[in-house]
Amino acid sequence: MRRRPLLLGAALASALPLSTHALPRRTLVFPRDHGAHPDLRTEWWYVTGALSAGGQDYGFQVTFFRSRVDGTQAMQSRFAAKQLVFAHAALTDVQGKRLLHDQRIAREGLGLAQASASDTDLRLADWALKREASGYRASMSATGFRLDLKLAETQPLLLQGKDGLSRKGPDEKQASYYYSTPQLQVSGAVSVGGKPMPATGSAWLDHEWSDELLHPDAAGWDWIGMNLADGSALTAFRLRRKDAGAANNAALWDGGSFRTASGRQFSFRPGEVVFSPQRFWTSPLSKARYPVEWIVRTPGDFYTVKAVIDNQELDSRQSTGALYWEGLSELLDSNGKKVGRGYLEMTGYAAPLRL
Repeated sequence: MRRRPLLLGAALASALPLSTHALPRRTLVFPRDHGAHPDLRTEWWYVTGALSAGGQDYGFQVTFFRSRVDGTQAMQSRFAAKQLVFAHAALTDVQGKRLLHDQRIAREGLGLAQASASDTDLRLADWALKREASGYRASMSATGFRLDLKLAETQPLLLQGKDGLSRKGPDEKQASYYYSTPQLQVSGAVSVGGKPMPATGSAWLDHEWSDELLHPDAAGWDWIGMNLADGSALTAFRLRRKDAGAANNAALWDGGSFRTASGRQFSFRPGEVVFSPQRFWTSPLSKARYPVEWIVRTPGDFYTVKAVIDNQELDSRQSTGALYWEGLSELLDSNGKKVGRGYLEMTGYAAPLRL
């Protein structure tokens, strides 16, 4: 749901009171709603994609999170941490069967970090994600790798849920404003070990903001965002019940959408998406047991989702405080034909997720 939510540690989570109201349905206005919404608790901009560089395949993730700290909002000091900005960068080296990743955190202001409220313009030290006339530009110099990418828009925004208001649980207050930009055309450069390589590929962007996402009975979620080779786009997710593991009947809530290359969009209703685990991998770091192959049933088709490599667990305990799995995966249709690539995200397996 990414694509994509803020994975907060327990200490920060305990400082943020729970929301007591439902988000109103409203018309999203652009470019304003490309920017930050500091009046709401949690927000993220998630870019994930597949690249070809130097004759090899890579997956990449560029993520910025914003978190409102309610306890400091009345403070007058410019040093008060009213908004926190987190960022993650990750690169999946498919041939090398390894995941490279890095993370950062800073309070907004003081020249350390920013999340503009007028358009997508995010910065944390020298890491940046900015929307330009034809798309986005991402620049992140991380430990062991660097990303300098241009992300050109080829399709209109995809408003998730009902005109951009997406339910995430059985109670109306568990919802977010949420849109995606699938089928981004990627160009630029990837550097691994100091060696720059021209890169091309495709990507997916999720922007989501909310006051409350997780129902008290939810442990975490499973989510996919897939660019299909024919130009269509698939989103599917489920919120898992606590103590249910990865079982077929673990869903507390589910949803998603499918948009054809011609622009016809179908939104899935609760109960129409079923995630069925097929193969598991156990992390040597967290000992969490992740399903790295799924059958995902949607109203349109039964899909198989396969991780390109098993070990794509991200350790974000130095920033957002969580261990979770997110990585490049292949999408096969019900005939076993590869029809696309995208990202699979799984949270709450190492420990129940706290927002």
